Amino acid sequence: MILAVNAKVYYPYSFGARLLRLARAIDKVAKEYSITTIIAPPHTELKEVKDIVEVTKVYAQHLDPVEPGAHTGSVILEGIKEIIDGSIINHSEKRMRLDEIELVVSKLRRAGKESLVCAPTPNTAAAVAALRPSMIAMEPPELIGTGVSVSRARPETVVETVRAVKGTGFAGPVLVGAGISSGEDVRKAIELGADGVLVASAVVKADDPYVKLKEFAEAMVR
Repeated sequence: MILAVNAKVYYPYSFGARLLRLARAIDKVAKEYSITTIIAPPHTELKEVKDIVEVTKVYAQHLDPVEPGAHTGSVILEGIKEIIDGSIINHSEKRMRLDEIELVVSKLRRAGKESLVCAPTPNTAAAVAALRPSMIAMEPPELIGTGVSVSRARPETVVETVRAVKGTGFAGPVLVGAGISSGEDVRKAIELGADGVLVASAVVKADDPYVKLKEFAEAMVR
């Protein structure tokens, strides 16, 4: 089971002491429940988080589909590859074309890094699966940040996505995101065939991130 947290750039929650508190909490949960955990901090916070976690994987939130060169403001793999374990790609808030996704996935693979590609629909997820990313996250963009989980509002979409992705021969994990806010949401996602969840505000903005992460982890393993 995989519990991935996208910290986004919720100021001040995603920065400084609050982010490090979250990073320590997810690392603690990973050890206590023997699950795979991922945290994706803002790019400015990557090294600080990497320095304190022991078992949690640290992902970038995005990588630009460019080679080193005159690309002012771009985030390139070559500049952070010693810090990260992988990257989120094509989040609904940072969309990319299929050819751009392919470029970044290929670069990560060659560097021995992981890729978590987001897909808004079953058809997109199937197309992405052909690019051989490490894992895929199904996230209908209209449900992100609503508190209404896809596993409750669109259970058939989860089933269709898992079926479509596995039908391509893709053997990696399929995660579910968008609106996941309770242990029940997580449990339902697993029942529908997901291998884990990608979450954000429910954890990042929680009064006690450890309590919320523990709720999610317990739903995964019980």
